[in-house]
Amino acid sequence: MLQMNTDYSSRPLLIGFAGAIAMAAAMGFGRFFYTPILPGMMSGIPLSAADAGTIAAGNFAGYLAGAILSAYGWAAARERQVALGGLLATAILLAAMAGTTSVFAFTVIRFLAGVASAFAMIFTSSIVLPYAVGRDNVSALHFGGVGAGIALSSALVLSVNAIAGDGAHGWRLNWLAGAALVLVVLAAVAWLLPRPTFGTGSAAEPPLRWRMPLVLLTLSYGLFGFGYVITATFLVAIARMGSAGAIVEFLAWFLTGTAAAVSLILWRPSVKRFGLGKTYIAALLVEAAGVLGSVVLPPTAGALAGGLLLGATFMVVTAYGLQIGRMLSPESPRRALASMTAAFGTGQIIGPLVAGRVAEGSGSFTLPTVLAAAALVVCVLLALPVARQPG
Repeated sequence: MLQMNTDYSSRPLLIGFAGAIAMAAAMGFGRFFYTPILPGMMSGIPLSAADAGTIAAGNFAGYLAGAILSAYGWAAARERQVALGGLLATAILLAAMAGTTSVFAFTVIRFLAGVASAFAMIFTSSIVLPYAVGRDNVSALHFGGVGAGIALSSALVLSVNAIAGDGAHGWRLNWLAGAALVLVVLAAVAWLLPRPTFGTGSAAEPPLRWRMPLVLLTLSYGLFGFGYVITATFLVAIARMGSAGAIVEFLAWFLTGTAAAVSLILWRPSVKRFGLGKTYIAALLVEAAGVLGSVVLPPTAGALAGGLLLGATFMVVTAYGLQIGRMLSPESPRRALASMTAAFGTGQIIGPLVAGRVAEGSGSFTLPTVLAAAALVVCVLLALPVARQPG
């Protein structure tokens, strides 16, 4: 792999940009590219709603597996190689989606893509974030790459469909176009991403103490994984079923990504004024409104409002929830983050499975989306004691 010019290591914004485009490829494409392509797959293959949910759950299971595997020390001193390898695998697996129509094969490919995106995200972040210490703009740029990738993926699908049509094989061209774009990103990241900086290591943490606020927060965080992922997976399919039109399908997911890219910056004043706990709850309530609105409003308004409010909140809830978890377990912060991530990942896996089967039985995504909104309200109720915590 290409190695960056070592002079770049003194330019943290450039390193933040390397992280941003890596996150765009690993997450915006590796994880979330399925959402805008799914309607074409459902009509072109075809896939049932249950099939679509199974394939999505495979990806989230792979991401959880990758996150768990990343917690061990096997990648020490090889973080950069693993991050770049994750991006290369992401490109290969995106292309592989164009070569089959088997639900089983799709699920296996998406599982492996989840592992690859987890490796790319975690190990790229481990390299970039030391440069963000004392520089909020670097971390905002890095994590904003996820939303930028989502927005770009939506634009790419619209462009490919406009050129090639959204017929029986248009979905294949979308996967191949996404793979090509990730390869371009890989070359740029290989040039810009520095070798990792190493600290002095850290002492072993004591066993996690499950005090009631941490228990409630972990349950809330796991249920959030269930509640957000249903809309994050099926939003464009919902717009397609409502005959909202290709432009609305594009805008819904584009707004999701654009809002996500700037969401942590937009919510920062709320954190400063009200604290993390109250901001976490407020973001969950806004997200619940967007999730519910995606199916109860008219198709166009529902898709656009749902996409905008989902994008404005899901990364905020994700990031702030983990920060609160660290606060609630200062003696074992890594163990708290691992437990919360496992709960979140489990919710992400269950969500598409339940939504796909309920949608297939009911004939639409309305009922599973209402269930998702209800789950987010329960998240708020579980997290109310957290709002009384300092910070």
